Amino acid sequence: MDFADHSVPTRSVADSQSEMTELILPNDANTLGNLLGGRLMHFIDLVGAMAAYRHSRTHVVTASMDHIDFIAPVHVGDLVILKSSMNRAFTTSMEVGVKAWVENTIAGTHRHVASAYLTFVAIEPSGRRISIPRLQAETSEEIRHYEDAGRRREHRQAELERKRASHPPEKELPGLVRPGKS
Repeated sequence: MDFADHSVPTRSVADSQSEMTELILPNDANTLGNLLGGRLMHFIDLVGAMAAYRHSRTHVVTASMDHIDFIAPVHVGDLVILKSSMNRAFTTSMEVGVKAWVENTIAGTHRHVASAYLTFVAIEPSGRRISIPRLQAETSEEIRHYEDAGRRREHRQAELERKRASHPPEKELPGLVRPGKS
C-alpha cells in the first residue's frame, strides 16, 4: 500500500464501520414466511451506504452490488444483523463488504445468512464525482480485504471492457454514473 500523498486525508476501517438490525415482519416475507431476497438486498445496500457515507463524508450512490451470496433463509420473527466495513477506497469510488447474520431471539442462536460486496461513488449534490479519503488498512484481515478489493476491481474493469467491446455504445443519460469510471 502506497500512501505517499499526505495531502489527501486518510481514514481507518474502524472510522466507517456500520451496523443495523431489522426485525423481519410478514410484510418483508414471501408466501413461505422467508425474507424476500430483494428486501435483504435493500438492507445490505443501506448498511453499505452508511459505511461509504462515513468514509467519504459526502453523498454517495451505489454503482454496483458486485457479488452476493444468500447462504440460509431468514424467517418472520428473526432479527437480521447487518455489518458493513470499508474494504478499499479508490479515487472517487470505494468497495464496502457487508455480512448479514440472523439472530433467533427465542433460541438465542446466530447464523451467517448473506455476504455481499458493493461499490459506491462519492458525488456532489450536482452529481459530479469527487475525490475521497484514502483507507488505511491496519490489521492483517483489513490488509487482506484491501488487496482482495483491488483484485475484484480489476475483474470488474475487465468485464466492463469486455462488454463494451461486444456491445454497441449506449446513449448516455445526463447525470448517469457509469461503473468503472473512478
